[in-house]
Amino acid sequence: MNRRNFLACSSSLALSSDMLSAKELSFNGRIKKAVKFGKKPNEILMNKIVDLGFDGIEGSAPGLQVHEMKKVCQEMNLPMHGVVYNKHWKVRLSNPDPQVSRESRLGLAQAMKESKGVGGTSVLLVPGRVKGDQETHQDLWDRSIRQIRKLIPLAKELRVHILIETVWNGFCYQPEQFRDYIDEIESPWVQAYFDIGNMQKFAPSHEWIRILGKRTLKLDVKDWGSKNGFCPLGQGDVDWKKVRQELEKTEFAGWATREGNDGGLENTVKLMDQLLRL
Repeated sequence: MNRRNFLACSSSLALSSDMLSAKELSFNGRIKKAVKFGKKPNEILMNKIVDLGFDGIEGSAPGLQVHEMKKVCQEMNLPMHGVVYNKHWKVRLSNPDPQVSRESRLGLAQAMKESKGVGGTSVLLVPGRVKGDQETHQDLWDRSIRQIRKLIPLAKELRVHILIETVWNGFCYQPEQFRDYIDEIESPWVQAYFDIGNMQKFAPSHEWIRILGKRTLKLDVKDWGSKNGFCPLGQGDVDWKKVRQELEKTEFAGWATREGNDGGLENTVKLMDQLLRL
């Protein structure tokens, strides 16, 4: 083979490799993009969400208008893929008062039923808060697991996952801790809802994704920077290329929901498509 043919062949191989890499890192059809929503239908906003090309929404429960929301979602072909448990901050599973912890569990159970009722598959849960000597890290760990395990039979019956999210609540600030917390619950119905921006402050987001592996069933889409805090997508410290690479390695497929402001939903949909290769 002469040099000209060799270079041509090499260029062709390189191009093929680039095309293969681009194909491997495309999540079109694998990741469905959504935005956070509320408890009741808003047909004008929902029409806009559909027209912009979002695949779905995520609601808030308990208190969700299940019948009304399900009807409009079906009419618009805009599924509500799950809900956020809206009592997990004030009525915490980690509360030292057993009555409050029980109330939180009952509220979570209701949120699971409402998620099922509207056609969802999950409830996003923040399991508590580290607060003083009565709610230590170990207290949160033990109390929340104790209450969550009581709901595993209901999760299995409804086929609704309880998905734990890490936030700035003093709990599991290292990915290995979060991994071990999920594993200690020992149920396929309790997994991770990983927020790409939330934990960038403590370790690179792609490292969290790598360590959590297949435990991550859904994603919250945010960005965060050491100089500008929570910010529009693409303007923080998240290395989106490495995020995509780790999602590819874990064969992630599922919902990714934007939480935050990019200066309008029109910008959000473009940024999600660009950064997640949708």
